[in-house]
Amino acid sequence: MTQTDGTRDDAGAGTGTASGREDGATAGGESGTDGEPDTRQDRQRARRLAAWRAAERRLVRGANNATIRDRLDALTASAPDAYDLDDWVDIYGGGIVGEVERRVAELLGTEAAAFFPTGTMAQQVALRCWAGRTGNPAVAIHPSAHPEMWERDAFSTLSGLRTVHPTGKPRLPTAEEVRSLDEPFGALMLELPLREPGFVLPSWDELTAVVEAARERDAVVHFDGARLWECTPHFGRTLPEIAALADSVYVSFYKSLGGISGAALAGPQTLIDEAGAWRHRYGGQLFQQWPAALAALAGLDQELPRLPEYVAHAKVVAEALGKALAAAGVPWHRIHPEGPHTHEFQLWLPYPPEVLDEASVRLAEETRTTLFRHWNASGPGLSVTEVAVGAPGLEWTEADVTEAVAGFVERLESEQAKATGLKSKESVPKSKAETNAKAKGPESKGLESKGLESKAADAPAGATEPEGPTAPPRTAAP
Repeated sequence: MTQTDGTRDDAGAGTGTASGREDGATAGGESGTDGEPDTRQDRQRARRLAAWRAAERRLVRGANNATIRDRLDALTASAPDAYDLDDWVDIYGGGIVGEVERRVAELLGTEAAAFFPTGTMAQQVALRCWAGRTGNPAVAIHPSAHPEMWERDAFSTLSGLRTVHPTGKPRLPTAEEVRSLDEPFGALMLELPLREPGFVLPSWDELTAVVEAARERDAVVHFDGARLWECTPHFGRTLPEIAALADSVYVSFYKSLGGISGAALAGPQTLIDEAGAWRHRYGGQLFQQWPAALAALAGLDQELPRLPEYVAHAKVVAEALGKALAAAGVPWHRIHPEGPHTHEFQLWLPYPPEVLDEASVRLAEETRTTLFRHWNASGPGLSVTEVAVGAPGLEWTEADVTEAVAGFVERLESEQAKATGLKSKESVPKSKAETNAKAKGPESKGLESKGLESKAADAPAGATEPEGPTAPPRTAAP
């Protein structure tokens, strides 16, 4: 099972963040010339990475707790089955890069595809091309979509685009919201799944209705499909059927497929031809990209077929986590979505992130078990983490989750007691009366502001309100 650290997966963070590094290092935390950590942040990061890498059981796993040798060994092991290693390296495209483009177009059922070094570049190019064709630079987009949160206003700064928001609710817009948007727009961009509110997806009927509403507004439709690969079980449709709804689609090779980097833009041949010209202008025509392309092919061969299995087991893991947290006496928790739409979901707990982080690291150090990785503050008294089920998580049974959660909560109580100066038994209320009393305290206002009312303490474990919580922007690890 893999889990994002709570920091961003693109180089360059959005407003309010110090860094876009997945490893949680901040811009000011540089290592010394001898490679040894020279700041407190670096030492904390080194400790986390060492604990996660040394773990013998991992419910979670991150790309950032592998060494360069680990990644090289993995790539070497998968390479012979992914591509002919006696072929020549690519030079400004072609060769193995061309093979990736061919495979993506075939998988999505589009006329063509273009390889890009980043998804940020791919989507800017796509929306810039569509704006030139429609004559309207306005892009209808969710306010928590990736370009709005994590790309430093690149749409407007670099590409002359501007964004409008059909909805601010923690879900993709409805057809009626698209129809009633009070100004024209040239493109509707849909992030599938929408990460910030919890990797949420609409139903298939809702998605087709939204697309139809955009057509009625004479707008093109672009899918931000960074995680489109794992959406097929939820929709009950194939990748070509999903991609056929849109005029263009972007996909990532590292978010779910375990690649090194890279993305692809897929769509009509004429669009891809134009996108290639803009890719060059944006600096994306790299001299050689064969390592990223080779890892992408390996991911398409090995991880893509397993994603439906990950999605199915994520539901098992989410349910087991909810039961285990309730059994361990945690006063309140929220798993969102209650039934994960993909293999990724959010877990919310009413503790400070530094307390949760320390409990997580201690569990890994003391039991060689990685249960959670990085936590982020998400309002008064609340923290959130993301969980993504991958190959390691498939080995975990409900009993495994229960055992690990018990160990985690034991350390959580200890760390909370240290942080508050209370005894461990007093730090986590066990009775319903104590739970309700705490819910009516100062923190209840923060819970209500998130749509996470304190009445959830009395609800079955994992229950959610219809809209669900909205995660605020995640920042680099402390």
